[in-house]
Amino acid sequence: MYNDRIYLTPQEILEKEFKIDARGYRPQEVDKFLDMIIRDYTEFNSIIKKYEKEIKDLTDDNNKLKHEILILKEQLEISKSSENKNVNPTNIDLLKRISQLEKVVFGKEN
Repeated sequence: MYNDRIYLTPQEILEKEFKIDARGYRPQEVDKFLDMIIRDYTEFNSIIKKYEKEIKDLTDDNNKLKHEILILKEQLEISKSSENKNVNPTNIDLLKRISQLEKVVFGKEN
């Protein structure tokens, strides 16, 4: 996802060699700073992977809940269209469950 926008890997930073000029920076300071950057990059990569997995898991859960809502709505329609038009506890339970699932999936507060 982010690989097309990130130019350097921690390994590339570690292996980078700089030419030393007569009036250049102190190599020890540069190395110390680059070590800090490498640690940050490594941590950022692990955070990104963790969040990508979490997004995938939540998306999967959301899709399962949406599918369950569709099934319950179909069951409700079948129940409504049956010859027995009386309101029974099963219909009420289905309506309550659909309502609760819609609140979870769509974030509705009723």
